Amino acid sequence: MQNARVSVNMPDVIRHLIDRGNGASVELFQAQPESETPAGAILFVHGNQGGRLIGAKEAVDTGVLLRFCSRLNITAAAVSQPGFGASDGPADFCGPDTQRAIMAALSFLREQPCVDPDRIVLYGNSRGAIASAMVAAQVPDLRAVILRSGVYDLKAVYESSSKGLRWAIEQEAGLTSDAFLARSALHHAQKIRAETLLLHGRLDERAPIAQAERFSDALSDAGVPVMLHVFECGHDIPREYAQTAQRSFLQRMFDPVVTYH
Repeated sequence: MQNARVSVNMPDVIRHLIDRGNGASVELFQAQPESETPAGAILFVHGNQGGRLIGAKEAVDTGVLLRFCSRLNITAAAVSQPGFGASDGPADFCGPDTQRAIMAALSFLREQPCVDPDRIVLYGNSRGAIASAMVAAQVPDLRAVILRSGVYDLKAVYESSSKGLRWAIEQEAGLTSDAFLARSALHHAQKIRAETLLLHGRLDERAPIAQAERFSDALSDAGVPVMLHVFECGHDIPREYAQTAQRSFLQRMFDPVVTYH
């Protein structure tokens, strides 16, 4: 499938359609700095959108891509999960097709002349954090991962979640042991290599704080550098809280002067 490039309202943001690997389309929005010197890149993976299903365009509409691109002088991109935006569905609740879509987006970014492939950060929010954590277990060369308001043991959360969330999991993923395992990074923590920043609300009503605490401990036990920031809020972490926690982390990840091992 050829990449389709379509200009959107903001002239500095380009929309691509890339191949997920099986002929299915994946929508990706990208903003890049004017510098010709290869720099880092960050890939955002959205969460649930309350039925709007606009996918990665959310990061365009809110100015996230341009803000990160300009402030950090990096390529900032966002990918639509299957069933969201223009990405082919159906949705599979953070499962293998969603993970393949994210990995296709990462591969696309690595091939861009403006991107240093050794400095790519994956940033998943809520539903996107579930899938991004699983991708981190399959892609060993990520520079870092930021996971915000995520669930890392889906079966444990399913058993205590709201009726609406249980219905979504049942419809999109099913309730087999394999389905839960394929969406539960807690059980794959030993495969993760990338430095990880966890952002979580202490009062999160959808993803209990114990999820982040257990995952942080598992990563630490596996020898992964990990930091957990807990905020006095619910599932939706205020922008200013997240910015304070992630600013120095991102500056360190994208510093071209420092040599990382």
